[in-house]
Amino acid sequence: MKGSKWTYLIILSIIWGTSFILIKKALIGLDPYQLGALRTVLTGLFLFAAGFKTIKTIKKDDWKWIVVSGFLGSFIPAFFFAIAETEIDSAVVSVLNSLVPLNTVLMGLAIFKITSTKRQILGVVIGFIGTALLILKGAELNPDQNYLFAGFIIASTLMYAANVNIIKRYLQDVKPLTIAVGNYVPIVIPGLLVLIFTNFFSAEAFSKPEFRMSILYVAILSLFGTAIAKVLFFKLVQMSTPVFASSVTYIMPIVALIWGLLDGESFSVLQMVASAVILIGVYLANKKQKKI
Repeated sequence: MKGSKWTYLIILSIIWGTSFILIKKALIGLDPYQLGALRTVLTGLFLFAAGFKTIKTIKKDDWKWIVVSGFLGSFIPAFFFAIAETEIDSAVVSVLNSLVPLNTVLMGLAIFKITSTKRQILGVVIGFIGTALLILKGAELNPDQNYLFAGFIIASTLMYAANVNIIKRYLQDVKPLTIAVGNYVPIVIPGLLVLIFTNFFSAEAFSKPEFRMSILYVAILSLFGTAIAKVLFFKLVQMSTPVFASSVTYIMPIVALIWGLLDGESFSVLQMVASAVILIGVYLANKKQKKI
């Protein structure tokens, strides 16, 4: 089981680390609202095709948490990340997303009464230091970015942290695929309405090559970066701890930075050091110790 946790963590890091470059490419032909809505609708269709029958197994008392989880963990962040990447590089956005473990620990202690070990907290702090170094270096290399848009990512990390704790506290006995499918029941229709009101289905839009290519990027993002990844993530949350599961966001920036390098972005020695610090933080976050 211990080995399985790390396998899930690495796979998710690769998938989600790649998601940021896909969002960046998709924004060439779509506006952020179309991207967020299309991602929601396509993911819902993929999940419904895979496990729509599992909806009937959801207990009445669990539905309220599944709905909240759907909006906090999927619907709103899908738009916020797309909006943020209109002004901030994809690699920097992935780094900012690393605030999730810190927020998970703080929210788990303050609201959900889920305790963490001293070593886990130390790992979170060390990992956060690594991400801070990446942010500082990224700002130095890209001084023209509008970091006010970082607020959208910070807000998303708070929602992700709440979602992880909700799943661990209230949906521990619900199958991962069932949670994922249930999440999209209340948000697919709002996503479809956004597409309609942003003229996504107009003939003029579909006549543009970059528009059609962006749809392909979003389809890949929806299938792998959202539908499959969510099922894997919910399983990871249930088999480990909220802190360890959320530490996937510490490895994602490394993957995202590699994609950025391949896409022509810079990668400095300091960023390599910061990446090593992040990995140390993830390792410590998984070590067991007497609870505080």
